Amino acid sequence: MKQTYLDTILLIERLHRQFLEVVKGELDRLGIEDINNVQSLILSNIGREDLTVGELTHRGYYLGSNVSYNVKKMVENGYLVQERSAHDRRSVRIRVSDKGLVLCEKIAALHDRHLAAMAGGPLTEPVLAEVTKTLRQLERFWSDDLAWGARQGGLQRLSPAA
Repeated sequence: MKQTYLDTILLIERLHRQFLEVVKGELDRLGIEDINNVQSLILSNIGREDLTVGELTHRGYYLGSNVSYNVKKMVENGYLVQERSAHDRRSVRIRVSDKGLVLCEKIAALHDRHLAAMAGGPLTEPVLAEVTKTLRQLERFWSDDLAWGARQGGLQRLSPAA
């Protein structure tokens, strides 16, 4: 079990890094040089929403990147629009610009190409759904460990229903 658990952790990290390389390759193929792969994923995750940097940070999966720095660079390069909140002048809201939406569409097209390439192969929707379910259980386990593990002196066994 220990080796399988450690292999799973390493695989998750490798997959994330590999996907970042896939996005980088797509940006290179499109000749886009003023935004990087992590920033492109941040942009895609914002989509058509209007949110704060704090909200973006809490929802994000940016592998140690500095979200505030990346937001600043995307604002400078015209991918994001940054505005003070009308309700709370201390809060800054961000949204994707028209230029950013064009890039979001190109990243969505990358996903569509991947889905088309998977059609009829071993990575079917039920297989991916099972992988997602398992990864969510692992996410919940780690979240519980963060929330309760230190206070409780460790976690209880993960229940099968989790």
